[in-house]
Amino acid sequence: MRQLWAPWRMEYVAAGQSDQGCVLCAIAAGDDAESRLVVDRDELVFTVLNLYPYSSGHLMVVPIRHVPAISDLTVEEGGAVFAATQRAVHALDAAMSPQGFNLGANQGRAAGAGIDDHFHLHVVPRWNGDTNFMPVLADAKVIPEHMDRTAERLRAAFADVGESPAK
Repeated sequence: MRQLWAPWRMEYVAAGQSDQGCVLCAIAAGDDAESRLVVDRDELVFTVLNLYPYSSGHLMVVPIRHVPAISDLTVEEGGAVFAATQRAVHALDAAMSPQGFNLGANQGRAAGAGIDDHFHLHVVPRWNGDTNFMPVLADAKVIPEHMDRTAERLRAAFADVGESPAK
């Protein structure tokens, strides 16, 4: 069997064992290195590139208030999460022209959540023939663009989308 090395995965595994508090709250406060990957923000939610993406442009829409479950969101926060998700889809369409999207939340460890104490929604752009099989077959991900460059492109696209793409 051939091995593909993904040494960056160790950071992800170790992060799950950290006692340093909620990583998403730290990003919301802007006091960590990953804050540079925030591409959009308002008073209730922010949108950030996933540090361990399934594909280029993989975003997380995160309520600023620390809540573990979708059922803990206020109606206003829930609306803001889904409005931000719409904005994310529009921005990704404009910046990266994906052919589809995976949208979803893994709520709780049993459901596969890597960060299980702060609700967030994943927005994963997809292309026909992309390499989504790699994590399953080789425990490796193929990301063709540096995340800082993707963040630049998406910030520009979010600026072009405006406040409410549905209007």
